[in-house]
Amino acid sequence: MAQATEPAATTGDDPAKNMSDLVLEIARALVDSPESVSIEVIDEAEGTILRLRVAQSDVGKVIGKQGRTARSLRTILSAASMKQRHRFSLDIVEEGERPAHQH
Repeated sequence: MAQATEPAATTGDDPAKNMSDLVLEIARALVDSPESVSIEVIDEAEGTILRLRVAQSDVGKVIGKQGRTARSLRTILSAASMKQRHRFSLDIVEEGERPAHQH
């Protein structure tokens, strides 16, 4: 009988890095241009914003029909946030586009 093994490298203690890595990996799996995917971490008083940037041609793939894929990404992020006891939110923007609200 096989035993379950612990991963060789344990996840770090940086919740923002863990969450941004999670969102990056999922986004890269969805798009045609994974090399164009990047994420910006913005710390604010009420939580942390993860600003996901993708190529213009990939925005629809990340958002999905009627926003279902984006909603699913946010649901995963929210569930993982509960464990971290820290609020994270997700913004999705086109590469080169400036977000609507600057801080």
